Amino acid sequence: MSWDTLRARVGNPVFMDGGRAPSIVKYRPRTSEISVRFSLTPKETSFYDMFAAAAENLVVGSKLLLELLGSDVSARAEIVERMRAAEHAGDDTTHAIFHQLNSSFITPFDREDIYNLASSLDDIMDFMEEAVDLVVLYDIEVLPKGVEQQIEVLARAAELTAEAMPNLRSMSNLTEYWIEVNRLENQADQIHRKLLAHLFSGQYEAIEVLKLKQVVDVLEEAADAFEHVANTVETIAVKES
Repeated sequence: MSWDTLRARVGNPVFMDGGRAPSIVKYRPRTSEISVRFSLTPKETSFYDMFAAAAENLVVGSKLLLELLGSDVSARAEIVERMRAAEHAGDDTTHAIFHQLNSSFITPFDREDIYNLASSLDDIMDFMEEAVDLVVLYDIEVLPKGVEQQIEVLARAAELTAEAMPNLRSMSNLTEYWIEVNRLENQADQIHRKLLAHLFSGQYEAIEVLKLKQVVDVLEEAADAFEHVANTVETIAVKES
């Protein structure tokens, strides 16, 4: 740029000998160039409600497992149908969470953690439904001693999980939850091992062992899935602290 052109734009300069100095040129953006500031605070709270609903559904499933223990063989088919309906409701909630996750620009915590938490909650319901279904399909009249302890552990874990899910909003009062669920899972492991030892004691026919083992294994998987939920909640809480 030539000196004449610069002087024409900013005026005559003032030098130390008294001449004019160029005035400061301030850039004033056009209205269309002014950025608008907005809040990035997540306002979508439906995730919390859906996680709470999924956990409450696990309480329903655990109660149906307890009901199965004391039921007549003739009443089990109806329990299976109710469990299946609960499992379908759980699937609907899981799909709703995934849909919300895929359509949300901002999520309350990491997307991966939302996906893992929803998947683990859904896994628990699937295992509960599978256990009830196997009992009826295999025509198992009497469950071995120790299965009631497995189911009682699952029922307690379901209650704790249902109590914990609403606390995700504030990330408070969660430590005791994951500690207790981990303790329950350890207890479930011990019950499972004793059940396996009992099944292989020679008291049962080989075909009966195969049927019963599949049931107790699925119940153990449900206990493991409860621990996965608790571990995911712990991961979320640590990240958000």
